[in-house]
Amino acid sequence: MRVRAAVKRALESVIGSAGAAGEDPRPLVLVAVSGGADSLALAAALAAEARDLHVRVGAVIVDHGLQAGSALVAERAAQQARGLGLDPVVVRRVTVESGGGATTGGIEAAARDARYAALGTVARELGASYVLTAHTRSDQAEQVLLALARGSGTRSLAGIPVARELIPGVALLRPLVAEGVGVTRADTAASCAELGLEPWHDPHNQDRAFSRVRVRADVLPFLEAQLGPGFGTALARSADLAREDADALDSMAVESLGRILAEAIAGASESPDPRGESTLVLPVRPLVRLPEALRHRVIRLVAQRYFDASLSRGQTLAIAALVARWRGQGPAFASGLRVERLGDTLHFSAQSGHPRETAPTRADTVK
Repeated sequence: MRVRAAVKRALESVIGSAGAAGEDPRPLVLVAVSGGADSLALAAALAAEARDLHVRVGAVIVDHGLQAGSALVAERAAQQARGLGLDPVVVRRVTVESGGGATTGGIEAAARDARYAALGTVARELGASYVLTAHTRSDQAEQVLLALARGSGTRSLAGIPVARELIPGVALLRPLVAEGVGVTRADTAASCAELGLEPWHDPHNQDRAFSRVRVRADVLPFLEAQLGPGFGTALARSADLAREDADALDSMAVESLGRILAEAIAGASESPDPRGESTLVLPVRPLVRLPEALRHRVIRLVAQRYFDASLSRGQTLAIAALVARWRGQGPAFASGLRVERLGDTLHFSAQSGHPRETAPTRADTVK
């Protein structure tokens, strides 16, 4: 069975076949269960593999409260999880902010933020080491198509990561997304049918008000019909390739920034460290020497790491123009960030208030 193979492969790679020393050496692994086919199939596979993998398995059911009867749906999912032998099983009700999440993703992003926050909280409360979610290669294909529609870069085209940190000390694993086993939505449905599990069908998954539903119900089937039945598989494979490149470039950006900061410190005449509380000063010359793609990544890394700012493509290009195409233009701005070139140095500063309130009015100012 593909689902069980994927679960076994993922957990063996991070846990190994033996526990650590201690009173109870078996790590606790939690699975997020919605009651849908994907999460039920994953929960069943995890329960079946738990003994051989030397892990304890439990479940978290997040009730978003977005639909009438959501509490009943959550309790039914909890009962199914207990029936599979998972213990502990926790149902957690969350409040989804109607205005959307921290980003502009609307109710979907807000629900996702609330869900992962709840998963992290429960994992901390129970002392869990891992949390599994049931995204599949079908979800991966949809994610890539949505990223293409947004005109995103390689990191977004890399799609849903197989593993990441959920909270410090707790890993979030998505074993059904992994390359190689190739678990699709059809596989999880077949697994539930084979095991006699009755999945819940989320009405939101039929609501074409959501772009993901339109991609799933209309766009991908049309493209599969026009380009061949392997189109979705090819999209998921593209995510694997994009992730390899994105990981390599991100690693190179971290190394490059480290070298540039070392050069800045070595060349500093007044301050021993270019990293102040609200300003970071970088020499331009080493930035100019970087390939354009790497230079852009270093700029985004500085913005994110030191100023908690997420740059758009246009903002990244505006800052990069201060490096490679500087003709005396004024500062570039992003939310919470001001970047200005002074001679052979680039000054990143925290920006308070609206950028337009302090932005230069000269015609050559980078917009």
